[in-house]
Amino acid sequence: MSQVFEGYERQYCELSANLTKKCNSANILDGEQKKQKVSEIKAGLDDAEALIRKMDLEARSLPPNVKATLLAKLREYKSDLNNLKTEVKRITSGNANQAARDELLESGMADANMVSADQRQRLMMSTERMNRSSDRIRDSRKTMLETEDLGVSILQDLHQQRQSLLHAHDTLHGVDDNISRSKKILTTMSRRMSRNKWIIGTIIVVLVLAILLVLYFKLAH
Repeated sequence: MSQVFEGYERQYCELSANLTKKCNSANILDGEQKKQKVSEIKAGLDDAEALIRKMDLEARSLPPNVKATLLAKLREYKSDLNNLKTEVKRITSGNANQAARDELLESGMADANMVSADQRQRLMMSTERMNRSSDRIRDSRKTMLETEDLGVSILQDLHQQRQSLLHAHDTLHGVDDNISRSKKILTTMSRRMSRNKWIIGTIIVVLVLAILLVLYFKLAH
């Protein structure tokens, strides 16, 4: 999740809790004190709206999977801000009389505090759920990237093995050619040796016959 968004989110939650307390205090005030408190609340609402706008801009600048999660959180915060605005309008409407204020002091204040506490609790729970969802999305994206890297590595290994096999095939083909040439050379040499053997044998026979003839003529004389 964006750290910038988290910073705005933290500021908004603190500001919302503070404005809720001020609204509760304004309900039991009168005259100038009440006007001053309402002015402080309105200024705080302006700050809250500015934080909402900043969160919206930051969320829309992020990737789609993260943006969807943050915009869902932002809807919760906008709803909380609208509730605060409604409460301020009720405080400043001037229709509530002293009896209503007394009744509010007796029962309404407790209910309002409970509602505000429950609402903040729901916001915190929703934020925690969305943070967990963001973590799961981030982990899934990390796993996907790791799987993609592994696939690329396997493809590269297969390509290298294919190149090695092709090289080995070329080498074997060259060896076969060399063997064939050597076989032809040996066959030729064998034929030449056989032919030379016959020639040498014939020469020896001729020489022996010549020697015998010479001896015969010598003995005859």
